Amino acid sequence: MSNENVHKKLNILADAAKYDVSCASSGSNRKNTSKGIGSGVACGICHSFTEDGRCVSLFKILMTNNCIYDCAYCVNRRSNDKPRATFTVKEIVDLTIGFYRRNYIEGLFLSSGVIKSPDFTMERMVLVAKKLRLEENYNGYIHLKAIPGASPQLVQEAGLWADRLSVNLEIPTNTNLKLLAPEKNHPEILSPMTQIRNGILANKEERKKFRRAPKFAPAGQSTQMIIGATPETDRQIILLSSGLYRTQNLKRVYFSGYLPVNQNDKRLPAITRPPLVRENRLYQSDWLMRFYKFKAEEILTEDQPFLDLEVDPKLGFALRNMDQFPVDINRADYEMILRIPGIGVQSAQKIIMARRHRKLNSMHLKKIGIVMKRAKYFITCNELPVSTTDWAPERLKRKIISESLTKNRKLLDTQLSLFNDFKPALPPLH
Repeated sequence: MSNENVHKKLNILADAAKYDVSCASSGSNRKNTSKGIGSGVACGICHSFTEDGRCVSLFKILMTNNCIYDCAYCVNRRSNDKPRATFTVKEIVDLTIGFYRRNYIEGLFLSSGVIKSPDFTMERMVLVAKKLRLEENYNGYIHLKAIPGASPQLVQEAGLWADRLSVNLEIPTNTNLKLLAPEKNHPEILSPMTQIRNGILANKEERKKFRRAPKFAPAGQSTQMIIGATPETDRQIILLSSGLYRTQNLKRVYFSGYLPVNQNDKRLPAITRPPLVRENRLYQSDWLMRFYKFKAEEILTEDQPFLDLEVDPKLGFALRNMDQFPVDINRADYEMILRIPGIGVQSAQKIIMARRHRKLNSMHLKKIGIVMKRAKYFITCNELPVSTTDWAPERLKRKIISESLTKNRKLLDTQLSLFNDFKPALPPLH
């Protein structure tokens, strides 16, 4: 096939792949062989950048944007009248190796619409990874999308060639998934997810006994949920994410704000832009569960099922639970220190270590790196008085928001001032 046709396919299928956000840096250590090319490293792979400064490290592509399903929220639904294209296995392999040799990418993220059947699609995706490993001796990062409905044998084989697998849950509740995608259901989606989890656990045990046993999805698995296409609350989404981390041992749950790509479908909400702030708040909540030892039930309650879009969920928790504050920084345990707004994981660890040697005051805390402008309302130490008793939650919230806006304005003014100082003088007009 001519380069012109491949380039046309690349434009169509690379653009279609942007809607799948369930990929990140590798999280995998795959060593190079003496005659191979590439390597997967746990610290992530970051080589090329787009014009707007975003880092692009993976060759993110769809094998095809043809699809047998007609999901209301999907730009590639079969009823959409749009350009269609399908890569051959050889074309994807050649593009991946060609881009790698040019140092454009250092890994592959391969997803696909479902063409003919889940098995037909999955078989070709697996063949791409297999050819890269065996024929091209490629040891770089590969992330494959596992297709719900594909045979367990194909999912198992995918895990032997790929570093990470992902199965998209798509819509948070099965009822709403059936409404927008009648041909799909959660049990069918969870089945390969459970198989991948069991395969990873079994492989870990096998490698304890046989060091040379082949790895199975060593970077784990992830999933993605579309946010805002259906009326689930943030609490439902956070509880579901927590349950998936616990039962399926996921590495990441990704949230994708619903993009109104099919505006004529009456089953979809009438919005003009994706709920990006809500998406960000959900990611912050996910961060609290994974790194700050928060339980899902603490982040939101039945009385308050939606995240506050004005403040981050950690500050929101503190404002709802003022009875737990202020926290004595010299006596509180690690988990409670993590709940203080303005204190991150590394800062909390430094506080625990530093107070073994002396009692900490506000100067010590500033040197450690905590955000005192926020934390000061929720802590007490040697010389810092108790201040939270003077503030009602809503009043304190407004004060913190106001201080944050003032700080941002000052930062912007400083940047503009520096820009004006270094801006070259314009030549006189004639």
